[in-house]
Amino acid sequence: MGVMFCLLLVFCHLAKVSLSFPQSFDSDFTFTLPAGQKECFYQTMKKDATLEIEYQVIDGAGLDVDFYVASPNGNILYFDQRKSDGVHNIETENGDYMFCFDNTFSSLSEKIVFFELILDNMEPEGDSTSWKDFLPGGELLDMKLEDILESINNVKGRLSKSNQIQGLLRAFEARDRNLQEGNYDRCLDVFLYTTCT
Repeated sequence: MGVMFCLLLVFCHLAKVSLSFPQSFDSDFTFTLPAGQKECFYQTMKKDATLEIEYQVIDGAGLDVDFYVASPNGNILYFDQRKSDGVHNIETENGDYMFCFDNTFSSLSEKIVFFELILDNMEPEGDSTSWKDFLPGGELLDMKLEDILESINNVKGRLSKSNQIQGLLRAFEARDRNLQEGNYDRCLDVFLYTTCT
């Protein structure tokens, strides 16, 4: 009973200050990229973290866009020319990463672009406190707490991946719906033109 109480106290404290869990953030955005324009975004990263960028053009003629990622020192890491979607993983260093969506090749058609950023291992600076620091005689409990933390991290990773896949499926659905509505409008225009003349 005493060991379980100690485990519960330690776990509650860990959950409260979120120690030993690698920080992972993800966000997704949808924006309109006007014809003949380029839009760039910046993300500050730290050394030995992971940046995953996933994008998809969900509406606009050709469903394509130029895309590139530049490192903090200005080197182009990835360049996709006239692609409708892409996924890129980057092991990062300290600094600001720039990623741009370029529609300058199109003079008439604006594009709607969905993208998602997943930032892994973005732990706060200077917070090196370990859960082991809170356990008196923690050697006996190391294995059990390690197992619990591993299970929690596995569940967290799977939930995060499920959320990412659902966001991607929503983007696919939006792109497919826009294509179908465009096809319907064209068919309706052809039908009305042929029946009215």
